[in-house]
Amino acid sequence: MDDADGDFAEVASNDERRNLDTILRIPVSVQVVLGSAQMPVSNLLKLGRGAVIPLDRRIGEPVDVVVNGRIVARGEVVVVEDDSTRFGVSLTEIVGPTKPD
Repeated sequence: MDDADGDFAEVASNDERRNLDTILRIPVSVQVVLGSAQMPVSNLLKLGRGAVIPLDRRIGEPVDVVVNGRIVARGEVVVVEDDSTRFGVSLTEIVGPTKPD
């Protein structure tokens, strides 16, 4: 291998690193879904301060971690160690890609 081949490999490697760095900086929307509920609009309009909406999950069941609209993991709700006034999610399962229909 001559020096020209080595230079090309180094340039390609630098380009790949820059591309990866660019991809790694793309912001994504992360949501933790505690549960969901369905109700008619008439019930929705009756909701007010202090109303309780029953969800389809029970205490202790895993919550879904959703990234850009796709479930990527499941976990349990925890209190953040450095700030006991905040919640976090401890991941317990990484969800693999789903097979297309």
